[in-house]
Amino acid sequence: MATLMELRQQRAARVQEMRGLCDVAERETRDLNQQEQGRFDVLKGEVSNLEAQIGRAETVADMERRMEGEPIAGHGGMAELEARYSVGKAIGEFLENGRLTGAEGEYAREHRSGRQGAIAVPASALLGNERRYVGTQTPAGGPAGALIATNLGPLIDRPRPALKVQSLGATVLSGLSSNLDLPRLKSSGTVGWVGEHQEGPQADPTFDKISIEPHTVTGNYEMSRRMLIQAPQIETVLRNDLGWLLAQALDLMAVRGTGSGAAPAGIKGTAGVPKLTFGTEKSAQDWINLTASMIGAIDAANIEGGTGYLTSPQVRAVASKLLTQDGMPLGVSTIFNQERVEFTTQIPSNLGAGTNLSEIYYGSWSQLIVAYFSSVDIVLNPYADSIAKKGGAYLHAFLDADVAIRHPEAFVYADDVPTTLA
Repeated sequence: MATLMELRQQRAARVQEMRGLCDVAERETRDLNQQEQGRFDVLKGEVSNLEAQIGRAETVADMERRMEGEPIAGHGGMAELEARYSVGKAIGEFLENGRLTGAEGEYAREHRSGRQGAIAVPASALLGNERRYVGTQTPAGGPAGALIATNLGPLIDRPRPALKVQSLGATVLSGLSSNLDLPRLKSSGTVGWVGEHQEGPQADPTFDKISIEPHTVTGNYEMSRRMLIQAPQIETVLRNDLGWLLAQALDLMAVRGTGSGAAPAGIKGTAGVPKLTFGTEKSAQDWINLTASMIGAIDAANIEGGTGYLTSPQVRAVASKLLTQDGMPLGVSTIFNQERVEFTTQIPSNLGAGTNLSEIYYGSWSQLIVAYFSSVDIVLNPYADSIAKKGGAYLHAFLDADVAIRHPEAFVYADDVPTTLA
């Protein structure tokens, strides 16, 4: 059976002959004659047949390459691969068709060259006086396991806060490009009962508006040249991490944003949002009084729909320990009046002089608007002068967004909630 290289050589010879027939006709400014056309058609059929054989041979070679790249029992996979690596075979295949098969191809897949068009070759294959040891036993005078390769598996992500604002039902506006004003009816006119032919009361409604404009949150990572070469998957990891950090920053500002500087104003920083205080005794009754008063404040403002609490996990821990007069657990659902409650470490638990206070927010979450003026834009920048000299790259991330509240009275909060039992 002809080898893959022999099949390619046969195809190249026939294609060259076909080109020669065409060149003769072109020089004589004529079409192919009957004999030349017949030969051309025969060559064309042979080329098609050879290409089918080459396709099958390439499939088999690819499967063999994968098999050869698998670790052998009792040996280190990459060490065994280096032991079978042939520089001559690699150079021959690369010059012939620009790709490598077998152990050479598998090594190239695992070790990306630092320069396009170069061949990745193990250093051990180029050191003629080196004896390549493929076992895992300790060589004389060497440390235990010195020849056992250490590979990297999937990245273990760090613990992250739960992002709860949008899941609670915030209104999301996306795809904005210009500043947005939302007109709002601030107060209505009046009506009254009048007798026949009497003039009715007159009071005009008043209006104001909510203005939404982009605020930019950004982050940057610097990646060294060696990081890019030795850990090419790091770019994807850092892209995901930066994107999540921007989402976390927006989620935090939607609740606790003060509106100072370049940051948007969230629930806590919006003028007119009521603030309640916790009871002085910090008892179970004080807990029930606070959460009930929050519901009452929203009901009194004629706000309906999509209500719920948002607080810290430390608050849940304390609420879980509250007992009835009979010593039975009250239960978190009882403390929060059977309403939806979400917990996140985005809400701090170290407030106050004793650093043992937290916050509780309650309201109709659809009244909170989260507006996106862009997607999360992440750009790899290897051209900045400060990094280009080092051969590395910057990873820049940007998000333009804003938050706003339709009606301040749709929310209420307290920031003196204890995270320890009295």
